[in-house]
Formats: sequence, structure tokens, C-alpha cells
Amino acid sequence: MGKLHGKRAFITGAGGGIGAAIARRFAEEGATVALADINAPLVESAAAAIPGAKAYVLDVRNRAAVHAAVDDFASQGGLDAMVNNAVAFHYAQLTDMPEDIIDRMLDVGVKGTYWSTQAATPHLIARGGGSIISLSSVAVSFAIKNAAVYTSIKGAVDAFTRQQAVELGVYGIRVNALAPGAVETPGASSVIDAEGWEKRRNMTPLGRLVTDREVASAAVFLASDEAASIAGVTLKIDAGITIAGPR
Repeated sequence: MGKLHGKRAFITGAGGGIGAAIARRFAEEGATVALADINAPLVESAAAAIPGAKAYVLDVRNRAAVHAAVDDFASQGGLDAMVNNAVAFHYAQLTDMPEDIIDRMLDVGVKGTYWSTQAATPHLIARGGGSIISLSSVAVSFAIKNAAVYTSIKGAVDAFTRQQAVELGVYGIRVNALAPGAVETPGASSVIDAEGWEKRRNMTPLGRLVTDREVASAAVFLASDEAASIAGVTLKIDAGITIAGPR
């Protein structure tokens, strides 16, 4: 019997990369999963590969749509875990960042996390508790070139995680975050070239990148009963890059 047997989880940004990996690992551990993503072909394909999974074509910037999707999934058997993974990438000097790109990044990364958490909370309370997991980043721990907006968003996720852990703990809801190191996903590779990946690999004490499955396994742990006393933490899965710092 898997660690998440009988649990139901909703995962945003699940069309590919870390989100899809989390959905697969949750399902492997016995959970029924909902995959949500703005990219219809990607999320439908990812969900089709997971027995019993449901796909939602969803723009997390749309509060009403997020609530409707989460409510629909929860109405079919409840909700035990929400994973806030949706993100929008763009790296550039702040002075070169257009307003529309900043707005999109903030709306996806910050407001999207708010709306998903807001939508999930009543259903988790009705369930008697559960888990909310948001994706942060090691970028919060040290400066990264051209990442002022991205890093600010992930810093907000960390602060939000601590705040919600206090507010929702009374309902038995554990709120935590995951901070992956360098994970070579299609989304990240759209802004990081081969030289950039090699540089990141060499920066880690372990001399390797993190895999999306390793991040997903950490999410399984936080969503499981094995993490029953863990709340308000940001767990780093980074091959040691944070303790070493950029070199």
C-alpha cells in the first residue's frame, strides 16, 4: 500500500516538468490526482498517462476558474493535498523587464498560489486536515543574475508558507514548501542553455543536478502521514548548492 493510498491531490502547473513528475509519483503512491495547466495538449497528455487522473485546462491567474476546478475535483471524493507548482519564467535585468511580463509572472507565481490555496482550504478543512505544498526555489537563498522578479516571487512563496502554516494549522492543515535546486526541465531549459546547466552542475557539492523525480518524492513525503509534524518549512532539494553558495 502506497504512502498516499486513498488520498486525493490537485496539482497546478502539471503539464510537464516538476508538476507532472509530482502527479506521477503521487499516483504511484496510491493517490488520485488532478493535473491542471494552461497548456491543454500537455496537461491532457500527462493526465492520460496516469490511471484515474483528471486533467483541467486552467489559468491559475483566473480566481473564479481555479475555484471552479478545485471545487469540481473535490466534489468527486474530497481533497487531501494541494500542490502549488504553476510558474512563469523570464530572466532579464529588472530595467529591461516589460510590465506585461512582470504582471504575468506575479499573477501566476503569487496570485495563482493564493487562489489555489484559497480554493483548497475549505475542502481540506472538511476533510479534517491535509497538506498544502508550494514550490519555492534555492534562488531565495542567494542572488542569481537577471532573476530579481523570479526570486522575489519565490521569497513571497516562502513567507506565505510560514504565514499559512500558522493560520491553517489549527484545522490540521500542514503548509510547507519545496525549494529545488537546478532541475533540467523543459520549462527551465527554455531560459537556460547547455553551458548554464553545466555551470549549475559544477556549483553543487554533489556534482550533479537534481531530478524532477527527486523533487516529486520529497512532495510525496510532505503530503504523507510520515510528515504529520512538519509545518511551515521550506525543504531544500538542491544537491548541496545552498550550503556551498554560488561559485
